[in-house]
Amino acid sequence: MTTPSIGECIPKFESRTQEGQPFTDADLKGQKTVLYFYPKDNTSGCTLEAKSLRDGREALAAAGFRIVGVSPDSEQSHRNFCDKHSLGFTLLADTDHSVCEAFGVWGEKSMYGRKYMGVKRTTFIIDAEGRIEKIFDKVDTKNHFKQIMDSYAQ
Repeated sequence: MTTPSIGECIPKFESRTQEGQPFTDADLKGQKTVLYFYPKDNTSGCTLEAKSLRDGREALAAAGFRIVGVSPDSEQSHRNFCDKHSLGFTLLADTDHSVCEAFGVWGEKSMYGRKYMGVKRTTFIIDAEGRIEKIFDKVDTKNHFKQIMDSYAQ
């Protein structure tokens, strides 16, 4: 399982949105996308990241981006998370980790000395043709929207 590189096409995948609708790699073509992977709905860092993207949603849309989040949570968990925080963007339920694995962000983590498998917080910026334009593997959860926008100002 390797992470795709900048310039490569995104891997093929299938998932479902928080509304239970099918969503595949083909759905990411035609518009620039902020595809962000996060560990778990309603945890502190993941909530900060989602709120940052929510608060920057209009500016991202003006720059031509849509936002799609991915975590191993269920469709119902995602619906609740979206409703609780008025997110207004698509979340994919990756309960079998297949999308995370395809993007190389599912792996061993460690907390308080305990090792476990989980999502390595990562954001991919994908162009309209489905190629990876940028990768953020050191995500500033509280300021992620600004982190993305600043990367384009350089």
